[in-house]
Amino acid sequence: MKSKFKNILSTCLLFCGITACEVDRLPETSISDATFWRSETDLVAATNYLYTFIPAFNNEDVWSDDAIGLTSNSISDGSRLAPATDVTNYNNNYVLIRAANNIIEKAPRASANTSAAVIDRYVAEARFFRAWGYYNLVQRYGDVPLILKILDDTSPELTAPASPREEIISQIYQDLDFAASKLPTMPALGTANFGRISNTGALAFKARVALFEGTRSKFHNYGDSKKHLSLAVAAAKSVIDSRQHSLFPNYFNLFQYEGEGLQNKENIIVKQYGVSLIDRVLVHTYYRGTIENGNKSPTKSLVDSYLMSDGLPTTKSPLYKTPTTTSEVFTNRDDRLIQTVMKRGDPYIFTKKVFDVANIVFQKTGFCFRKFSNIDDWNTQASSIDRPVLRYAEVLLAYAEAKYELDGTISDADLDLSINLLRARGKIAKLTNAFVTTNGLNMRDEIRRERRIELAQEGHRYWDLMRWKTAEIELPKPVLGNFFFKTEFGANTPAVLTPDGFILVTAANFRRFDPAKDYLWPLPLNEISLNPNLKQNPNW
Repeated sequence: MKSKFKNILSTCLLFCGITACEVDRLPETSISDATFWRSETDLVAATNYLYTFIPAFNNEDVWSDDAIGLTSNSISDGSRLAPATDVTNYNNNYVLIRAANNIIEKAPRASANTSAAVIDRYVAEARFFRAWGYYNLVQRYGDVPLILKILDDTSPELTAPASPREEIISQIYQDLDFAASKLPTMPALGTANFGRISNTGALAFKARVALFEGTRSKFHNYGDSKKHLSLAVAAAKSVIDSRQHSLFPNYFNLFQYEGEGLQNKENIIVKQYGVSLIDRVLVHTYYRGTIENGNKSPTKSLVDSYLMSDGLPTTKSPLYKTPTTTSEVFTNRDDRLIQTVMKRGDPYIFTKKVFDVANIVFQKTGFCFRKFSNIDDWNTQASSIDRPVLRYAEVLLAYAEAKYELDGTISDADLDLSINLLRARGKIAKLTNAFVTTNGLNMRDEIRRERRIELAQEGHRYWDLMRWKTAEIELPKPVLGNFFFKTEFGANTPAVLTPDGFILVTAANFRRFDPAKDYLWPLPLNEISLNPNLKQNPNW
């Protein structure tokens, strides 16, 4: 399975010319020589390049209220300035889009030796990745140039104004609908082709896009939110009804080697890594370099969001007792908490095989994430654990949230179809309308809480705050950590504690969010210089 994809990096050498920042000015000669585009093998090689753009492990959660790093970041502290260039977030997405456009235009040249169905299959992959690139751009910048063909130095599109986000979102839907209709099912891909995009991958991603745009338009008061929310419900329900996917039974192992491959039916889109220490084409050091080193540590806000086992928050549950030790923080809680955050007794690192208490010098909140932790990988500094980029749990969450935001209510049957499957895995009480009413809860808050908990440490929280228009409320709050249990933390004294004894990592006056500008990212200044018709986002 993984060995099949070890060829991606080597075949991508053919496309090394497609790496310049100015994607719209790339030479046509990179992959258009007369000997290419003649067979399915050529189409496979071309589309393999697109898979290198599936995002790797990162520390984007520090932009949100879920995590904090060793140093401040300009997004969550409000100090960001419009950059001169932004290769990662702007240019690279256009590199992906141009590569996809190239395949869409040229794949039909293989028709003499390849069937129409095969050509459609790889064009579908290209259209999926074009949608992926444009979603990344719209999510950040809003209106951006919409390029659907290969350009040369004389193309008028080079100086065209940005297209409205609604037009781009519509194109994304068209690309994903085509992909969903032409791509194989996950079972048809099988073990040999696991990792390639399936039809449910296209549908699941459409649910993600439509939920984002539907809720963003609803809470930012623009466009037709119901149209997008209806599409999110339909796309998510199509994935559910396909019966190709189900939840992996063990939440912790979902993020370990045990959760890899076709046997884990929760996987929909993954970033694949190497096979072994010997066959290690692509590896990462996410656990040692990001988690254990404190470059992404969970906050008190995240830990507090986990429910007690009776399904109630700590502020309402009779099961909650004020902890007197670090271990008691985890008592009677949602099982996903102990599978997401380190507790005393967990396997840790090769030089300290059993975790006892966080080292506040590195893990500044007094908490340490546990997902993807693997003591052997820490020692070798070469993990090949895959990164789940889109999994079935997200589809269930999208279905529940879109249903609620579309209708203003959600039935118990739909909760059982979606969120309650996740709560069962977390070993907590079901969510029902009666439960919400009886306990003075708010259904929207509980649906959002479930999303935060289930997808913690997976890079969703910042974008959720942006689409809900709650970033202006949550991000300026102080960043707190664990209670400072002096007998356990000992000499690891943090610089500042709150009056009630919690670790104060960052005071509120160092956290700013300007709703007049920060809900959109600034366009790179060089792009505006190159295209005078491209206008900067408001107040940047």
